[in-house]
Amino acid sequence: MGAALRKPEAEYGFGTNVGAQETALLAHVRHVARSSRCKRYVDLFGACAVLSGNREIAAQAASEVLVRGLSQALGQRPVIFRVNETGMSFDEAWLLALARSLKSGDTASATFLLNSRVKKHLHRNLVFLLRAVLDNFPRV
Repeated sequence: MGAALRKPEAEYGFGTNVGAQETALLAHVRHVARSSRCKRYVDLFGACAVLSGNREIAAQAASEVLVRGLSQALGQRPVIFRVNETGMSFDEAWLLALARSLKSGDTASATFLLNSRVKKHLHRNLVFLLRAVLDNFPRV
């Protein structure tokens, strides 16, 4: 019902060239968000400290903590669409832009994106979690 009210091709200024790996990452985040939506609140600081040393467990845990703690970092609940949606929410586009800038080493863009929406004391934790997801995400 909500999908009919959304603009399917909204442009948010984060770039329209979404590659196969970014599309797969977005689908992964959407899937984790859907499976985590009924779980309780998680604190980003405490969660970063308990991530496992096992690569597979750490990848899943980082994805889940990232999605569950994103509302704390943003100060509001993020809009994350279902897995097969064709459009992209502002929050999803912002997260992909941040992932792209971290992956390419574009510190200026990453800093701008973080400063624009994330509370200062949570920058390090959010970057840590997103890097953990990116580092453990399967290559396409």
